[in-house]
Amino acid sequence: MASGIRSIVGLSVCLATGFLLSILSCALYGNWWPMVVVFTYALAPLPNAVFGGYVSSDPLADVSSSVADFGKFVTSMLVVSGFGLPVVLAHSGIITGAAMAMSISGGVLVYGTIIVYSTLFRSHSDF
Repeated sequence: MASGIRSIVGLSVCLATGFLLSILSCALYGNWWPMVVVFTYALAPLPNAVFGGYVSSDPLADVSSSVADFGKFVTSMLVVSGFGLPVVLAHSGIITGAAMAMSISGGVLVYGTIIVYSTLFRSHSDF
C-alpha cells in the first residue's frame, strides 16, 4: 500500500512540474501561444479511453478492431502535435527557443506521467 501511495505522489509531482513548465513557457516570455499545447495534453488520452473498450477480450483472436486502431491513431496524432506545435511556433518566430524547450520538456513530463500511470495501474486479469 505504501508503494502505491508513493507512486501516486511521485506521478502527481511529475504532472504538476510538467504543467508548471508549460505555464512558465508562456508567462516568462510574455507570449501565451504555447498554452495551446496544454489542450493536447487533455485531449490525448481521451480517444484511447473512449475507443479502448472495443478491443477483443480474447488475446488469441486474430481479429483487430478498426475502432480501437482509430483511437490509437487519433491519440498518436495528438501526441505528435503536442511536440510539433512548439517547434513550428519557434521556427516561425512566434515564440522563443527557450519557450519551445520548456514547453516540450513539460510535454515530456505530462505524457510520461500518463504513460507510467496507465502501465502501473492497469488491472490484469489472470485466468
